[in-house]
Amino acid sequence: MYSRQYEETLEDDQAEQRNRERAAIDHSIMLLEQARDTCGGAVDVSKAVFFTSKLWAVLVEDLADPENALPQDLKAQIISIGIWILKELERLRSGETNSFDDLIIVSRSIRDGLP
Repeated sequence: MYSRQYEETLEDDQAEQRNRERAAIDHSIMLLEQARDTCGGAVDVSKAVFFTSKLWAVLVEDLADPENALPQDLKAQIISIGIWILKELERLRSGETNSFDDLIIVSRSIRDGLP
């Protein structure tokens, strides 16, 4: 009986974590869209880059943790995507690019792939 309750609690915790991740990615997408729609206004770009960079730094760190239960190949793939996102954000920050579309598309794909 206790083991089933523990498993249910663990499943609830994992579902809650996925919901938090989804909400954070949604917020990141919203900020990226705002920055894109305001034609790269400095404040909007800064907000989008700052939040999305922090988010992906945390996600990559979590994925690199040996205790993360995801399969190794999946973790490696998502880490690679995270590194690409961080590089693209740096390009936006430095003014090397002003395109948000690829970041938005990839972020939506990651969000939509969450269980």
